[in-house]
Amino acid sequence: MDNSFDADAMIERFRERAAGVKKRNLPPVAGDERKHFLEQAQLDFQDFAMIGDSKATFRDGVLQLTIDLRPADPR
Repeated sequence: MDNSFDADAMIERFRERAAGVKKRNLPPVAGDERKHFLEQAQLDFQDFAMIGDSKATFRDGVLQLTIDLRPADPR
């Protein structure tokens, strides 16, 4: 990667992927295949959404994503 890498654009692509998972049509499957498809869709959404919510820094060729997993302040 060079200095032209746009971490914010990458994060936006992950946000779009998370939204795409939510819109994903369920194929005509049943039983265990359906269960597996739904479980995989949930994991895909979770992973894409976490990266989509991250804060990125890119310094000296090192990309660092910070993801705050603490619960929201209940106030």
